[in-house]
Amino acid sequence: MRLGKIVLAGYFKSLYQRTMTEAYAQASREIISTLKELGGPCLDCGADSGGWFERLAAELNLERSQYYGLEWNGDAVAIARQKQLNVQHANLNQKLPFEADSFNCIFALSVLEHLLNGCQFLREAKRALKPGGKLVILTPNISTYFTAALILAGRMPSSGPHPDSDLFNQTQEIFKVSPEELQWDTETDTPVHRHLVVFSFLALKKYLNLLGFSNVTGYGFGLYPLPNFLQPIAEKIDPYHCHQMVFVAQK
Repeated sequence: MRLGKIVLAGYFKSLYQRTMTEAYAQASREIISTLKELGGPCLDCGADSGGWFERLAAELNLERSQYYGLEWNGDAVAIARQKQLNVQHANLNQKLPFEADSFNCIFALSVLEHLLNGCQFLREAKRALKPGGKLVILTPNISTYFTAALILAGRMPSSGPHPDSDLFNQTQEIFKVSPEELQWDTETDTPVHRHLVVFSFLALKKYLNLLGFSNVTGYGFGLYPLPNFLQPIAEKIDPYHCHQMVFVAQK
Protein backbone atom coordinates (compact mmCIF):
# COMPACT_ATOMS: atom_id res chain seq x y z
CA MET A 1 0.00 0.00 0.00
CA ARG A 2 2.86 2.36 0.84
CA LEU A 3 4.50 1.61 -2.53
CA GLY A 4 1.25 2.37 -4.32
CA LYS A 5 0.96 5.70 -2.53
CA ILE A 6 4.54 6.59 -3.46
CA VAL A 7 3.87 5.76 -7.12
CA LEU A 8 0.64 7.79 -7.09
CA ALA A 9 2.40 10.73 -5.44
CA GLY A 10 5.10 10.61 -8.12
CA TYR A 11 2.43 10.60 -10.83
CA PHE A 12 0.76 13.70 -9.42
CA LYS A 13 4.13 15.41 -8.98
CA SER A 14 4.78 14.95 -12.71
CA LEU A 15 1.36 16.41 -13.49
CA TYR A 16 2.03 19.38 -11.22
CA GLN A 17 5.47 20.08 -12.69
CA ARG A 18 4.15 20.08 -16.24
CA THR A 19 1.13 22.20 -15.22
CA MET A 20 3.23 24.92 -13.59
CA THR A 21 5.73 24.98 -16.46
CA GLU A 22 2.97 25.48 -19.03
CA ALA A 23 1.03 28.01 -16.93
CA TYR A 24 4.09 30.19 -16.34
CA ALA A 25 5.05 29.93 -20.01
CA GLN A 26 1.60 31.23 -21.02
CA ALA A 27 1.74 34.06 -18.48
CA SER A 28 5.22 34.98 -19.70
CA ARG A 29 4.03 35.10 -23.31
CA GLU A 30 1.16 37.39 -22.34
CA ILE A 31 3.39 39.79 -20.39
CA ILE A 32 6.02 39.95 -23.13
CA SER A 33 3.40 40.39 -25.85
CA THR A 34 1.76 43.25 -23.93
CA LEU A 35 5.04 45.05 -23.34
CA LYS A 36 6.08 44.59 -26.97
CA GLU A 37 2.79 46.13 -28.06
CA LEU A 38 2.37 48.88 -25.46
CA GLY A 39 5.80 49.33 -23.90
CA GLY A 40 6.34 50.06 -20.22
CA PRO A 41 6.00 50.85 -17.48
CA CYS A 42 4.97 47.56 -15.86
CA LEU A 43 4.16 46.59 -12.29
CA ASP A 44 5.22 43.22 -10.84
CA CYS A 45 2.95 42.37 -7.90
CA GLY A 46 4.65 39.86 -5.64
CA ALA A 47 8.01 40.79 -7.15
CA ASP A 48 10.19 38.82 -4.71
CA SER A 49 13.76 40.00 -5.42
CA GLY A 50 13.02 41.18 -8.96
CA GLY A 51 13.64 38.04 -10.96
CA TRP A 52 11.04 38.98 -13.55
CA PHE A 53 12.94 42.15 -14.42
CA GLU A 54 15.93 40.05 -15.43
CA ARG A 55 13.76 37.91 -17.70
CA LEU A 56 12.03 40.91 -19.29
CA ALA A 57 15.29 42.78 -19.72
CA ALA A 58 16.72 39.78 -21.58
CA GLU A 59 13.64 39.44 -23.81
CA LEU A 60 12.78 43.09 -24.40
CA ASN A 61 15.74 45.16 -23.26
CA LEU A 62 13.39 46.58 -20.63
CA GLU A 63 15.01 49.44 -18.75
CA ARG A 64 15.08 49.58 -14.96
CA SER A 65 13.05 52.79 -15.06
CA GLN A 66 10.18 50.88 -16.70
CA TYR A 67 9.99 48.15 -14.06
CA TYR A 68 8.23 48.55 -10.71
CA GLY A 69 7.63 45.89 -8.10
CA LEU A 70 5.70 45.38 -4.88
CA GLU A 71 6.75 42.73 -2.34
CA TRP A 72 5.91 42.17 1.33
CA ASN A 73 8.96 40.07 2.24
CA GLY A 74 11.48 42.58 3.53
CA ASP A 75 14.51 40.39 2.84
CA ALA A 76 13.51 39.98 -0.81
CA VAL A 77 12.97 43.74 -1.14
CA ALA A 78 16.47 44.36 0.24
CA ILE A 79 17.98 42.04 -2.39
CA ALA A 80 16.04 43.79 -5.15
CA ARG A 81 17.26 47.15 -3.89
CA GLN A 82 20.84 45.90 -4.04
CA LYS A 83 20.18 45.22 -7.73
CA GLN A 84 19.02 48.85 -8.03
CA LEU A 85 15.48 47.78 -8.85
CA ASN A 86 12.45 49.86 -7.93
CA VAL A 87 10.82 47.25 -5.69
CA GLN A 88 8.86 48.61 -2.73
CA HIS A 89 7.85 46.92 0.49
CA ALA A 90 4.06 46.76 0.34
CA ASN A 91 0.96 44.82 1.38
CA LEU A 92 -1.14 43.90 -1.66
CA ASN A 93 -4.21 43.60 0.56
CA GLN A 94 -4.14 47.39 0.75
CA LYS A 95 -4.44 50.08 -1.92
CA LEU A 96 -1.65 50.14 -4.46
CA PRO A 97 0.74 53.06 -3.83
CA PHE A 98 0.42 54.46 -7.35
CA GLU A 99 -1.72 57.00 -9.18
CA ALA A 100 -4.50 55.90 -11.53
CA ASP A 101 -3.55 55.17 -15.14
CA SER A 102 0.11 54.47 -14.33
CA PHE A 103 0.99 51.16 -16.03
CA ASN A 104 0.59 49.44 -19.38
CA CYS A 105 0.97 46.01 -17.80
CA ILE A 106 0.35 44.74 -14.29
CA PHE A 107 1.05 41.11 -13.50
CA ALA A 108 0.57 38.96 -10.42
CA LEU A 109 1.76 35.36 -10.78
CA SER A 110 0.88 32.92 -7.98
CA VAL A 111 -0.15 35.89 -5.83
CA LEU A 112 -3.95 36.25 -5.79
CA GLU A 113 -4.48 33.08 -3.73
CA HIS A 114 -2.26 34.49 -0.96
CA LEU A 115 -4.37 37.63 -0.48
CA LEU A 116 -7.17 38.13 2.01
CA ASN A 117 -8.55 41.05 -0.04
CA GLY A 118 -8.16 39.61 -3.51
CA CYS A 119 -11.17 41.42 -4.98
CA GLN A 120 -9.85 44.77 -3.76
CA PHE A 121 -6.49 43.96 -5.34
CA LEU A 122 -8.17 43.35 -8.70
CA ARG A 123 -10.07 46.64 -8.41
CA GLU A 124 -6.85 48.45 -7.57
CA ALA A 125 -5.04 46.83 -10.49
CA LYS A 126 -7.70 48.12 -12.87
CA ARG A 127 -7.42 51.61 -11.37
CA ALA A 128 -3.64 51.63 -11.76
CA LEU A 129 -3.70 50.44 -15.38
CA LYS A 130 -3.62 52.89 -18.25
CA PRO A 131 -6.55 52.69 -20.68
CA GLY A 132 -5.77 49.77 -22.97
CA GLY A 133 -3.35 48.29 -20.45
CA LYS A 134 -3.51 44.63 -19.47
CA LEU A 135 -3.63 42.65 -16.26
CA VAL A 136 -2.07 39.17 -16.27
CA ILE A 137 -3.01 36.81 -13.43
CA LEU A 138 -1.79 33.26 -12.70
CA THR A 139 -3.56 31.54 -9.82
CA PRO A 140 -4.86 28.07 -8.81
CA ASN A 141 -8.46 27.04 -9.44
CA ILE A 142 -10.57 25.83 -6.49
CA SER A 143 -13.09 24.18 -8.83
CA THR A 144 -11.20 21.05 -9.88
CA TYR A 145 -12.02 17.36 -9.96
CA PHE A 146 -8.99 16.81 -7.73
CA THR A 147 -10.40 19.22 -5.12
CA ALA A 148 -13.79 17.49 -5.29
CA ALA A 149 -12.15 14.11 -4.74
CA LEU A 150 -10.25 15.43 -1.71
CA ILE A 151 -13.42 16.86 -0.19
CA LEU A 152 -15.33 13.62 -0.76
CA ALA A 153 -12.48 11.79 0.96
CA GLY A 154 -12.89 14.09 3.97
CA ARG A 155 -9.64 15.95 3.31
CA MET A 156 -8.72 19.61 2.97
CA PRO A 157 -8.44 20.95 -0.63
CA SER A 158 -4.79 20.80 -1.67
CA SER A 159 -4.98 24.26 -3.26
CA GLY A 160 -6.33 25.86 -0.10
CA PRO A 161 -7.42 27.73 1.82
CA HIS A 162 -4.83 26.49 4.30
CA PRO A 163 -5.05 26.75 8.12
CA ASP A 164 -2.30 28.61 9.96
CA SER A 165 -0.52 25.48 11.19
CA ASP A 166 2.38 23.80 9.41
CA LEU A 167 1.81 20.55 11.30
CA PHE A 168 -1.91 20.49 10.48
CA ASN A 169 -1.29 21.13 6.79
CA GLN A 170 1.24 18.31 6.59
CA THR A 171 -1.23 15.83 8.00
CA GLN A 172 -4.24 16.96 5.94
CA GLU A 173 -2.89 16.90 2.40
CA ILE A 174 -3.09 13.53 0.62
CA PHE A 175 -0.11 14.30 -1.63
CA LYS A 176 2.55 16.99 -1.61
CA VAL A 177 2.93 17.60 -5.33
CA SER A 178 4.99 20.78 -5.04
CA PRO A 179 8.82 20.62 -5.04
CA GLU A 180 10.49 19.19 -1.93
CA GLU A 181 12.32 22.46 -1.29
CA LEU A 182 8.98 24.26 -0.94
CA GLN A 183 8.20 23.93 2.75
CA TRP A 184 5.20 25.13 4.74
CA ASP A 185 5.66 28.56 6.29
CA THR A 186 2.12 29.32 7.45
CA GLU A 187 3.22 30.13 11.00
CA THR A 188 5.66 32.89 9.99
CA ASP A 189 4.84 36.61 10.11
CA THR A 190 4.93 36.86 6.32
CA PRO A 191 3.91 33.44 4.98
CA VAL A 192 4.72 33.01 1.29
CA HIS A 193 3.01 29.68 0.61
CA ARG A 194 -0.26 29.93 2.55
CA HIS A 195 -3.39 30.12 0.37
CA LEU A 196 -6.21 32.21 1.84
CA VAL A 197 -8.86 32.69 -0.89
CA VAL A 198 -8.90 30.58 -4.03
CA PHE A 199 -11.17 31.54 -6.95
CA SER A 200 -12.89 29.25 -9.42
CA PHE A 201 -12.34 29.78 -13.14
CA LEU A 202 -15.88 30.99 -13.83
CA ALA A 203 -16.04 33.19 -10.71
CA LEU A 204 -12.78 34.97 -11.51
CA LYS A 205 -13.78 35.52 -15.13
CA LYS A 206 -17.16 36.90 -14.07
CA TYR A 207 -15.62 39.26 -11.52
CA LEU A 208 -13.11 40.64 -14.02
CA ASN A 209 -16.01 41.32 -16.37
CA LEU A 210 -18.04 42.94 -13.57
CA LEU A 211 -15.10 45.28 -12.91
CA GLY A 212 -15.40 46.51 -16.47
CA PHE A 213 -12.36 44.82 -17.99
CA SER A 214 -12.68 44.06 -21.69
CA ASN A 215 -11.31 41.12 -23.67
CA VAL A 216 -11.12 38.85 -20.61
CA THR A 217 -9.42 35.63 -21.70
CA GLY A 218 -8.79 32.62 -19.48
CA TYR A 219 -6.58 29.56 -19.94
CA GLY A 220 -6.57 26.36 -17.90
CA PHE A 221 -3.60 24.08 -17.19
CA GLY A 222 -3.59 20.65 -15.56
CA LEU A 223 -6.84 18.68 -15.80
CA TYR A 224 -6.07 16.05 -13.17
CA PRO A 225 -5.90 13.05 -13.13
CA LEU A 226 -5.47 12.73 -16.91
CA PRO A 227 -1.91 11.82 -18.00
CA ASN A 228 0.40 14.51 -19.33
CA PHE A 229 0.14 13.46 -22.99
CA LEU A 230 -3.63 14.15 -22.90
CA GLN A 231 -3.37 17.46 -21.06
CA PRO A 232 -3.05 19.87 -24.05
CA ILE A 233 -6.29 18.59 -25.58
CA ALA A 234 -8.16 18.32 -22.28
CA GLU A 235 -7.17 21.84 -21.22
CA LYS A 236 -8.74 23.30 -24.36
CA ILE A 237 -11.93 21.26 -23.95
CA ASP A 238 -12.37 21.98 -20.24
CA PRO A 239 -10.31 24.87 -18.86
CA TYR A 240 -12.93 25.39 -16.13
CA HIS A 241 -11.71 22.51 -13.96
CA CYS A 242 -7.94 22.75 -14.50
CA HIS A 243 -5.55 23.08 -11.57
CA GLN A 244 -4.00 26.41 -12.63
CA MET A 245 -5.48 29.30 -14.60
CA VAL A 246 -4.05 32.28 -16.42
CA PHE A 247 -6.26 35.31 -17.09
CA VAL A 248 -5.58 38.31 -19.27
CA ALA A 249 -7.88 41.31 -18.94
CA GLN A 250 -7.67 44.65 -20.74
CA LYS A 251 -8.75 47.97 -19.26
